[in-house]
Amino acid sequence: MAVDVTTSPLLDGAAHGFLGRAGGLSTGIYAGLNVGLGSDDDRDAILENRQRAKDAVLPGSQLATLYQIHSANVATVTKPLSFDARPHVDAMVTDQPGLLLGILTADCVPVLFYDGSSQVIGAAHAGWKGAIGGVTDNTIIAMEKLGASRDNISCAIGPCIAQESYEVDTGFQQRFVAVDPANAGFFKAGQPDHFQFDIESYVANRLTKAGIMKIEKLGLDTYAHEDRFYSYRRSCHRGEAGYGRQISLIGLQA
Repeated sequence: MAVDVTTSPLLDGAAHGFLGRAGGLSTGIYAGLNVGLGSDDDRDAILENRQRAKDAVLPGSQLATLYQIHSANVATVTKPLSFDARPHVDAMVTDQPGLLLGILTADCVPVLFYDGSSQVIGAAHAGWKGAIGGVTDNTIIAMEKLGASRDNISCAIGPCIAQESYEVDTGFQQRFVAVDPANAGFFKAGQPDHFQFDIESYVANRLTKAGIMKIEKLGLDTYAHEDRFYSYRRSCHRGEAGYGRQISLIGLQA
């Protein structure tokens, strides 16, 4: 089975793709293209899955991934990173050709950034903590330090948990409303004392408020589409022992 790669026309000019779970070696609850070395999946399968992911987007590139901690912090990457040397941050930027930036997710929001004029790219992992903390804003700032302009930056928001699948409690909703009362618009009432949170639209709004005018939301629900994506929340609801991670990739041709 071929690797499942979804692209965005807004990022044309950069090698990129939001990958699903198809086309990998992993089996059982991890079945497919699990790239999460933090999972209990077979390590050799994960390493081969990572190679297949690279080959599907930018053959011959060097993969850079992060030790993601749900922060708003960003690293500027200038050379390949060994697995043990991954920075403890949740976004990265580069202007170096041949480096493939990879963000791992399993419901959180992957965002890929591209400035075709300056040839600067970025990738961010926006879980709710990173999103409200400003991880996308900080990614834009880091890109600007490499010569990018927010007038020229395009963003694509990849597969993530959709509003219909993302139930939160009142305390969670109030945390966002306390930051900005307008954030109430990203929540709709659900079960008593619960809301459904549209994190994809929240992240898109943060990008718009930061001055990014070219944004695509792919609208792909990781929770609902088990055949295509891994989902942390779905795994928890089923009481499974672990969960896989998919990867979103962007790189500049060498």
